[in-house]
Amino acid sequence: MAGGELPGEDDAAGAVGWGRQWVAAPVRWLRMLATEMHWSFVVGVVITYGVSQGLGGSMNRVSTKYYMKDVQKVQPSQSQFYWGITSIPWIVKPLWGLLTDVLPLAGYRRRPYFLLSGFLGIFSMLVLSLYKVHIFLALVLLTAVSASAAIADVTIDACVAQNSISHPSLASDMQSLCAFSSSIGSLLGFVASGILIHLIGPMGLFGLLSITSGLPLILGFILEEPHMPDFDYKKVNQKFLDACKAIWATLQCGAVWRPSLYMYMSLALSLNISEGMFFWYTDAKGGPSFSQETVGFLFSIGSVGSLLGAVLYHHALKSHPFRDLCLWTQVLFGLSGMLDLVLVLRLNLRYGVPDYIFAVVDEGVTQLIGRLKWMPLLVLSSKLCPTGIEGTFFALLMSIDNAGLLSSSWLGGMLLHFLKVTRTEFGNLWLAILVRNILRISPLCLLFLIPGGDPNSSILPTEILNSEDGTEALEGENLELVSLVAKSRDNNT
Repeated sequence: MAGGELPGEDDAAGAVGWGRQWVAAPVRWLRMLATEMHWSFVVGVVITYGVSQGLGGSMNRVSTKYYMKDVQKVQPSQSQFYWGITSIPWIVKPLWGLLTDVLPLAGYRRRPYFLLSGFLGIFSMLVLSLYKVHIFLALVLLTAVSASAAIADVTIDACVAQNSISHPSLASDMQSLCAFSSSIGSLLGFVASGILIHLIGPMGLFGLLSITSGLPLILGFILEEPHMPDFDYKKVNQKFLDACKAIWATLQCGAVWRPSLYMYMSLALSLNISEGMFFWYTDAKGGPSFSQETVGFLFSIGSVGSLLGAVLYHHALKSHPFRDLCLWTQVLFGLSGMLDLVLVLRLNLRYGVPDYIFAVVDEGVTQLIGRLKWMPLLVLSSKLCPTGIEGTFFALLMSIDNAGLLSSSWLGGMLLHFLKVTRTEFGNLWLAILVRNILRISPLCLLFLIPGGDPNSSILPTEILNSEDGTEALEGENLELVSLVAKSRDNNT
């Protein structure tokens, strides 16, 4: 052997080299994004999406489910309705966007709102953890937690939207970064949530979540921005009117309202009956009686599926036309719902597949397809934002999506109530699943609303991209971290 090499040394060296490349690839990708849009943008996405919303949001989701079921003792349909109420702050995201764009406080545009977000989250979580409050006050506090997350979220959404306009070729990469951060954070949060609920209960977990809910405080302190002690507050009303005029003019464009209508209908018609499934999962008589740890693990598998969906989209699907992706993902989304039907009817047991194994497959596949369905809509939304009001308009598009999710939740709750699915009665749950699955494929008749061209090209008409009417007063005031202020925007790219 040449050079005295031992058998297998080449294979070992090759394996080590492959491992280094596997680790180095995402590092190089992050460095590229940090170089193009500065490190603070990447850090802001990771903190907001990965830690605050991903890790904290996933634990909050599981703890809220057990809080409603075991502490407040509500029915599945009620829990579904209450979830919709707590999501309302996400529907009014344009309000947060407008406030941060046109109304500085104490001479600062961004810091006060980050601080408000952090303090609101910490206070609400601590009260929920220390006191067993009435259901009405609990909804107020949970809604405040949601508002805290929405206020911080609009900051990063604005950065993503602005950079998607100035770097259209990197729009998919930015959405992939958001998805990766959210999925990894959610994975860790779901894995820990079941164990923590078993050890300290949902109220105890709320106490721990006061930490992640307060993370926007960090961005509030590290965010550098110019101090404006002589800001003329008399201009606030005019700037607000300018923003509203620009938003209205953009919404009248067919290239904007058509895909917006599709996104709303696609989400609203996919009825959310997750609370009915959760109550069935944990029921000792009619369901498989999964423990808290098992439920947390199932949701963590869903996060793995979501992460794989983001990876698949980033590496194989991001260059495909939006319309083609929406077609196949909507079909697969409807078919994946049949797994719930098989599980609830216990057909898996006839073939010797345990409930636990089948539920793991169900959750992973459903979340993977759900992420594939969601990614092109996010990229499309980022490309519909006109220059000058990127942050506010992206928040408006996301609020339309959240209105679709709210409609989905309330319609799902009404379906569960109509079919008499309760805390202990699940005889008609299979029918609710079947109705949901049929409605999931109904948006296919609206696919003509989605643009079918190159996803890497600009979608907005040139006259809107170049328009200064109504946006000139807001130019440069969109939500951005300090490093982004120094980055010059490419014109109409």
